[in-house]
Amino acid sequence: MTAYNGYVTDETIEGADDGPLADKTVAVKDNISTEGVRTTCGSAMLSDYVPPYDATVVERLKDAGATIPGKTNMDEFGMGTTTETSAYGPVENPVAEGRVPGGSSGGSAAVVAAGDADLALGSDTGGSIRCPAAFCGVVGIKPTYGLVSRYGLVAYANSLEQIGPIAPSVEDAAELLDVIAGPDEHDATTQEAPESDGSYAAAADGDIDGLSIGVPTELLDGADEEVVETFWDAMDDLEAQGASYHEVDLPSVEHAVEAYYVIAMSEASSNLARFDGVRYGQSGGYDGNWNESFANAREEGFGEEVKRRILLGTYALSAGYHDKYYKKAQDARAWVKQDFDEALEDADVLASPTMPVPPMKRGESLDDPLTMYLADANTTPVNLANLPAISVPAGETGDGLPVGLQLVGPAFGERDIIRAGSALA
Repeated sequence: MTAYNGYVTDETIEGADDGPLADKTVAVKDNISTEGVRTTCGSAMLSDYVPPYDATVVERLKDAGATIPGKTNMDEFGMGTTTETSAYGPVENPVAEGRVPGGSSGGSAAVVAAGDADLALGSDTGGSIRCPAAFCGVVGIKPTYGLVSRYGLVAYANSLEQIGPIAPSVEDAAELLDVIAGPDEHDATTQEAPESDGSYAAAADGDIDGLSIGVPTELLDGADEEVVETFWDAMDDLEAQGASYHEVDLPSVEHAVEAYYVIAMSEASSNLARFDGVRYGQSGGYDGNWNESFANAREEGFGEEVKRRILLGTYALSAGYHDKYYKKAQDARAWVKQDFDEALEDADVLASPTMPVPPMKRGESLDDPLTMYLADANTTPVNLANLPAISVPAGETGDGLPVGLQLVGPAFGERDIIRAGSALA
C-alpha cells in the first residue's frame, strides 16, 4: 500500500505477453470488476466481494498486455468529489500535501500522479475522472456515452457514467482509450464511433491551427480568481499556437447541478437496492423479520454519503414527487444537451476551468455536502449532455496547487478534444 492510500487492493493481475500496453502498468478503479480479485467500490458493504468475471475493459487491458498493479481507492460507490467517503480511508493528494485528490476516482489519479502506475482507469458520472485529474495535475478523459463498455462497472447512475483513462499526458490517455473503446455485445448502450482517420493517439499531434474554441461565460462565473487567471493564461497559450476563442452562452447550466443530482441520486437509489445482505453485501442477520435484516445490512454496510443519496433519490422517485423532481430534472437535461449542441455549431470545442476551485483542504467539505455538490458545476453538464470531455493541466495557483482546463467536444468528437488538449499536455 502507498503512503497516500491510493490502492484498496494491491494484487497484481498479469496481462498477455505482448500488445500495445505490454510495457505499461494500468491501475483499475475499485468499482470495475476483476475476476478473482476483490472489488469493494470503496464500501464496507462489499469488503469481501470477489467478482466471478472481468469487466470488458479489464479483458481488453489484459489482451493488450497491460499489467494491473491493483485496485484504486475511491469515494464509496463513486459518490463524492474528494475521495474522503471511502470505507478504507481518504486518499492524500501526492502533489499537494494536505489537500484532497478529487473524486470519485481520486485513487486512480493519485497513483498516476505519484508515478506508482503508468496509467489508470476511472469512471466519470458527473466529473469523477476530470476532477481528480485536475486536482492531481494529470490528464483525464470522459468519453462520449456509449464509446466504452460499462459491462462490469458496478452501477451508480447508468444513464450518466462512463469509464475512461487517466494518464500523465494526452497521448498516453489517448493510447489507453484506443484499447478500451469500441462496441461490446455485453453492453447494449455501446456503439461504433463514426469513421475517422487514425487512432485516438494519432490525434494527439498538437496541431490546433485554425481551431475555434467557445468559452461558456457561465462556467467562469463564481470560480476562484486564481483558477480563472490560470485558465486565461492557458487560453492565451492556445491562441498563440493558432487557435481562436469567443464567448458562448449556456444558460441551462445554471440548473445543471440540481438536475444532475436528482437524476443521479434517483438512479442510485434503484441500483443500490440489490445491496441488501441477501443478494449482495454483508448479512444483516435474521431474527424472524426480513425488513429488520435488510435495514441492519444497509445501516452497517453503507456510509453517510451513500445513505444520504439513496434517501434523496428514493424521495424524488416516490409517488407524488416523481413529476415534481425527476421529470423536471429530465426536462432540464434535454435543455442542457440542446444548449451544448447549439454552442458546438459555432465552435470546434468548448473550454472552461475543469473545477471552479483548487484542491480543497482535507476534511473541510465533509460537513458541508452542498459545497461539495456545487464544486461539480463545470463537469456535471457534460454528463447530462452525454458528450466527451478532457481535463488537461493548465498551470498552478500562486500556492502551487494544480489547475485543470476542460475541453468539451461534440458527440464522438474525442479526436477534437485530444488534439486540442495535446497542445497543452
